[in-house]
Amino acid sequence: MSSPSRNGVAVRPGNGIATVFVLCLLGACAGGKESEVIALTGGNPERGKAAIRAYGCPSCHTIPGVFGADGLVGPPLGGIAKRVAIAGVLPNTPENMIRWLQNPPAVNPKTLMPNMNIPESDARDIASYLYTLVD
Repeated sequence: MSSPSRNGVAVRPGNGIATVFVLCLLGACAGGKESEVIALTGGNPERGKAAIRAYGCPSCHTIPGVFGADGLVGPPLGGIAKRVAIAGVLPNTPENMIRWLQNPPAVNPKTLMPNMNIPESDARDIASYLYTLVD
């Protein structure tokens, strides 16, 4: 039996429920509730902010709260916590964000974002900071 489809995309019961759940949890982080962001990502937002500078993210992205982060190559990252997708290809979940940060071309070979060889611990910290960016 085939699944019903909407615009050629299979619609299955439960599709997107995990994403909606995570986005609701992230909504609870509005105002920068650091402990909730840490619980979601396993990272530390302050270390993430430092890692963002260390890996040169500001040269390509505008990132609120990071001095000099006014790059115009990549998308601005303000409000990324409320976005539905990461890079337009992945549901916005903490594990997907960490996976993306570790090796973007492995997720989307057509991306301009380079593989910066970010270890998982740093990716968790960076994701933690990014998920504080609700506005």
